[in-house]
Amino acid sequence: MNSGIRNAWVAFAAVALTLLLAGGASAQQKLTVAGYGGSYEEMMRKEIIPAFEKKTGAKIEYVAGNSTDNIARMQAQRANQEIDVAIVDDGPMYQAVALGLCTDLKGVDFKTLYPVADMKTGKSVTIGVVATGLIYNKKYFDDNKLPAPTSWNDLKDPKFKKKLVIPPMNNSYGLHAVVMYARLNGGGEKNIDPGFKVFKDEVGPNVLAYEPQPGKMTELFQSGQAVIGVWGSGRVKVFKETGFPVEFVTPKEGSPALGISACPTAKPNPSPLAQQFVQFLLLPDVQAIHAKGAGAGPVNMSTTLSADVARGLPYGEAVGKLIAVDWDTINANRTAWNNRWTREIER
Repeated sequence: MNSGIRNAWVAFAAVALTLLLAGGASAQQKLTVAGYGGSYEEMMRKEIIPAFEKKTGAKIEYVAGNSTDNIARMQAQRANQEIDVAIVDDGPMYQAVALGLCTDLKGVDFKTLYPVADMKTGKSVTIGVVATGLIYNKKYFDDNKLPAPTSWNDLKDPKFKKKLVIPPMNNSYGLHAVVMYARLNGGGEKNIDPGFKVFKDEVGPNVLAYEPQPGKMTELFQSGQAVIGVWGSGRVKVFKETGFPVEFVTPKEGSPALGISACPTAKPNPSPLAQQFVQFLLLPDVQAIHAKGAGAGPVNMSTTLSADVARGLPYGEAVGKLIAVDWDTINANRTAWNNRWTREIER
């Protein structure tokens, strides 16, 4: 073998070995993502996670739980953090940032996103927006010749006694309901008392269950036990797409905005894949998957949705019509409010 051919083979072998080692290293990289359960988890496991794994060669482990549970998990693991990326509601995310559980964002171009995406923390970003409003069983209402609900005050109607289901106050949807009742009765985030009074005296008697789990919520509607409730536009859209006759209503008094947010967690040796995964969630095509699978209005201005997917979602200008709640005041009082809720409402 002459020296030229020998040198070529040596060079080829070196490149091949480099590629093999790089491929092996990439395949061995693991990323742990904590996010919601239910239909959200299904979307992540079936569509978004496989696409990211194919793109990077990484392996993602998904940890399902509600926002409160996942923040508690992150706190418990602080000394040896396993979670690399957290996906939680915007309120708990502000808490996570304040607790030092998130690290600085890198590579996110906010110029390509709607203003609502910028949480002003430098460590977290809104990846989708849903509205909190009313869910109702359209077939039940039609069969009983009942008009569709239009107001938060409809939940007080005695004809819905033990047919109403609402998430508890430690869930963002339940919290939003209390805030709205406070606002509509002379109070607000800085004076939550009217909200508690309405729940205790007028809404509470109609409540079948204060249900935090999405799967149980849908079961209560499917069994006919619940016919009306408070939930998010995304959850209702996904539920409706199963064929069950539910509809989402934006009450005439308005719907609070719920941001789905993400952050790379703070840890001594963070994986660069954490930043890549957050960036991936903001790509237009991934935002479209997120909108279809989770019913979340996209925050990337370049995302285009079909009419069918966009129906019922905060999309484009509709995002600006949602009600923003005062998370600074809420988070400063949330533990006390949750304790009060347990004592006075959900006994």
